[in-house]
Amino acid sequence: MTESAAAAEIRETSLTEALGERYLAYAMSTIVSRSLPDVRDGLKPVHRRLLFAMRQLKLDPEGGFKKCARVVGDVIGKYHPHGDVAVYDAMVRLAQDFAVRYPLVEGQGNFGNIDGDNAAAMRYTEAKLTAIAAALMEGLDEDAVDFRPTYDGTESEPMVMPAAFPNLLANGATGIAVGMATSIPPHNVGEICDALGLLIKEPECSVDALIALMPGPDFPTGGVLVESPEAVAEAYRTGRGAFRLRAKWEVEKLSHGLYQIVVSEIPYQVQKSKVIEKVAELLTEKKLPLLADIRDESAEDVRIVLEPRNRTIEAEHLMEQLFRQTDLEVRIGLNMNVLDKDAVPRVMNLKEVLRAFLDHRMEVLERRTRHRLEKIARRLEVLEGFLKVYADLDKVIHIIRTADEPKAELIRTFQLTEVQAEAILNMRLRSLNKLQELEIRTEHGNLSVEKADLENLLADEGRRWSTIATQVGGIRKKFGPGTLIGDRRTVLGEAPSAVVVPIEAFIEREPITVILSEKGWIRAMKGHVDQLDSVKFKEGDQLKFAIKAETTDKILFFANDGRFYTLGGDKLPSGRGFGEPLRLMIDLANDADIIHVFPHKAGRKLLVASDGGRGFVVEEAEVVAQTKAGKMVLNLGDGEKAAFCLPAEGDAVAIIGTNRKLLVFMAEEIPVMTRGRGVMLQKYRDGGVADIKVFPLAEGLSWKMGERTRSESDLTPWLGKRASVGRLPPTGFPRSNKFT
Repeated sequence: MTESAAAAEIRETSLTEALGERYLAYAMSTIVSRSLPDVRDGLKPVHRRLLFAMRQLKLDPEGGFKKCARVVGDVIGKYHPHGDVAVYDAMVRLAQDFAVRYPLVEGQGNFGNIDGDNAAAMRYTEAKLTAIAAALMEGLDEDAVDFRPTYDGTESEPMVMPAAFPNLLANGATGIAVGMATSIPPHNVGEICDALGLLIKEPECSVDALIALMPGPDFPTGGVLVESPEAVAEAYRTGRGAFRLRAKWEVEKLSHGLYQIVVSEIPYQVQKSKVIEKVAELLTEKKLPLLADIRDESAEDVRIVLEPRNRTIEAEHLMEQLFRQTDLEVRIGLNMNVLDKDAVPRVMNLKEVLRAFLDHRMEVLERRTRHRLEKIARRLEVLEGFLKVYADLDKVIHIIRTADEPKAELIRTFQLTEVQAEAILNMRLRSLNKLQELEIRTEHGNLSVEKADLENLLADEGRRWSTIATQVGGIRKKFGPGTLIGDRRTVLGEAPSAVVVPIEAFIEREPITVILSEKGWIRAMKGHVDQLDSVKFKEGDQLKFAIKAETTDKILFFANDGRFYTLGGDKLPSGRGFGEPLRLMIDLANDADIIHVFPHKAGRKLLVASDGGRGFVVEEAEVVAQTKAGKMVLNLGDGEKAAFCLPAEGDAVAIIGTNRKLLVFMAEEIPVMTRGRGVMLQKYRDGGVADIKVFPLAEGLSWKMGERTRSESDLTPWLGKRASVGRLPPTGFPRSNKFT
């Protein structure tokens, strides 16, 4: 080509258009030729080529093994020009009974294990096909499917397998393409065959009717499926969803009331060694306070032993903690994105996948029938030629011995076709006996009957569906329930109810002393510290609150703006050093200050009040905050501040104002609210509340006088109604107007 001609071939195009065309071509190649399985045989190209290469090497189930290196070499040399590691990894997975529900390759040697150890190198391992793989390829030599040239055009390979075995649902598939992915879990072939049988019998049946026969996936490693039936049904109806799968466990009783938990099955595609490493890591970090130890006692079976910290721990609580924090519970996705018969990727529901398989089986049956009819027709033609000449064999022999062109002479003399004449010329002399003639007539009769039967089969659609139903029943009998690999392994459990695990089940229970300084620095010292003289603070700072609690407690903080805040005892900074500013942990307003700190006690009621004398009773559970912003409980009027928060434990309330007037009234007069300003507790002309106390009226009112405690049992003079003014307290009452 001249330079000017070459220049004329140059075509200007935008970079965006050029990149778009090439990326689309790459994406489609990845989708069709690498990542998504065919809905008919459930195989990706690499798996299809592997099985076909093994068949060409005559690695039949009844035959012997060959080195995997030989198989991989044939695959990458003839059919699949990719890396040998990728091809060998695909082959290994097809042989792992913990990776695929129904292995297509039978391996001999080290093919890896459930701990995640790799298989031995392909020069050491050997393999052959399984009976299931043979069923997938049954009819390849009978024109059951189309073939195409291999990448170099020297050989041919099947575009899809005949697939007598429903491999897509039975073994599942996973793959990530460009812009799309697929995730299909494995299922029980017996249940699949039952659903196929129903679809043949009732083509218009609903997806729900099929789900009744296929209630959920069946994983090779067992486990317990704990997804709700409604979620499972929705996933199969839409082709998208997820399934929760848990490890199977049981309690083994030991002596002296002790027990241990034994995990015998772990979720699909979870490496046992990784689970044990994760649990050990959580133990080291003290995030599993209910668990004392974990041991791996597995041999060929899985046996993971879990020791609880003590005999009082509930096994369900311990396992719930492990399910939440480890891969003993996983979610298996369902995304039935597959290539249909036209190589178009789309998401199918359960019925569409089963229908596509049956339609493929119908096409295979028709093609195999026509192929057999063609072979019968050719054989009948030959047999009819034999029968024509058997009446005069001497003449046949004479023609062959004397004629210059015996083939043409035979055709002319006996009215034969070329095929018949060629067969007669190739006949052996030993066949020219009476017994052979009888066998030919018998064979001719049998083939004629078979031909009529096959023609009737092609003409009768109902009979063809009946034949497919029989084939499906044969697969069920050969690989379904009652066989070595056919029984369901995954238990269909109930969706777990929300197990209420107390917070202490997730936190190691230890005593602490919470220290809050005047300037708002907080820390938690180990143990219950009584002597606080040695506690150090920053310069100019000092102790404000010191409360004894546990790491499992929720610590409540009440601010003078009427808002409650909550922090977990285990979340407080260590007692070493000066701690951390409380304002970094809660969103405390700049003009607000903490006035009360105490550990939360379930079921308790609190009396909250402002310095202006208004308040109400609130359930303590109602003040627990879930966020850093806290929870607004006591609304305040202009100029008011929250001043009191005390347990409402008693049937009477004593309140004294800054005007030194004491009032006692019954606690039932105070309403129980969740939020608000409350009601007036005591009436003032000026001033506000000095102190409040809730106490049992029968025990009288007591107060501190230095180191001594004084009490007043006859409270009649001060007993009144809520919001009264009250009167001066008993003689000897502290001038500070405080009960403590």
